[in-house]
Amino acid sequence: MTMTVFLLVTIASAQTEVVDTAQFVAVYEYECRTQTASGKDVVDKMQLAVQAGQLLTKSMPYSDYTKSGKPSEADIVASYEEALMHMPTVWIGLPTGKTTIREFIFPHEYEGTEETPEIEWTLKEDTMTVSGYLCQQATATFRGVEWHAYYTDEIPSSAGPWRLHGLPGLIVRAESEAHTFCLSELRQESSPITSPEQNPEVHRMKYAKLLKYRNEIYGNSQYAGNPMYHVADMSGSAQTGYTLSLGGAINHMDVMNFGGKQYIYADGRPLLTSAHVFQPLEE
Repeated sequence: MTMTVFLLVTIASAQTEVVDTAQFVAVYEYECRTQTASGKDVVDKMQLAVQAGQLLTKSMPYSDYTKSGKPSEADIVASYEEALMHMPTVWIGLPTGKTTIREFIFPHEYEGTEETPEIEWTLKEDTMTVSGYLCQQATATFRGVEWHAYYTDEIPSSAGPWRLHGLPGLIVRAESEAHTFCLSELRQESSPITSPEQNPEVHRMKYAKLLKYRNEIYGNSQYAGNPMYHVADMSGSAQTGYTLSLGGAINHMDVMNFGGKQYIYADGRPLLTSAHVFQPLEE
């Protein structure tokens, strides 16, 4: 366990640059409706933090936003559960006019950049009170997924969770057939917005290529039953489920037990031994 904590801290402390200051931080509850490998319906849940600045917006898994110093047991469990949901960190407006996406697809970290796409929202007259805010509805189809969003002009920001943005007020709720984002907390705080970590081992490419790779890996029929099917030099083992050959993709593994559940980390990252059917946010 000591080595795992050390690796997690090393990842968290990688060099970054402050690129903007948040005017507020929006915390969203994110749910994904999917199935297990055996076909049983399940709802995965996690939180997102969205920092809305003057120049750009950064959306990230909540555990990344709160990460500092030595990770707690709760941090380790949260990062493991977040790995089930494949939520990237997104910088809209970094660099100017572009969107940068950073994510971990085991066993490597990837970064993709593209011109920020304009989401063609259709504004509706329907209203609804969501999380205490009077909201108006808007709809859009973005990258093959149809979204129904509710936004409020009480918060004059075009920000939203993940890549959703561009409405005349903060997006309070957005849902598709498989996904739901809902605002749970709005924090008036001036926190620094940092750039992607300066890690020379990150695989950088055009975002279209990264999107294609992500959907091919997670959308494969083998994934839910064997989420490590695509990783070289891995084979069955009675103790942890995996054995790595020398010189393979992974150097170190740790197995921890919290609350009767087993959590496996490889090189400081969650290693999933089971997963759920992938529900893409974009196609």
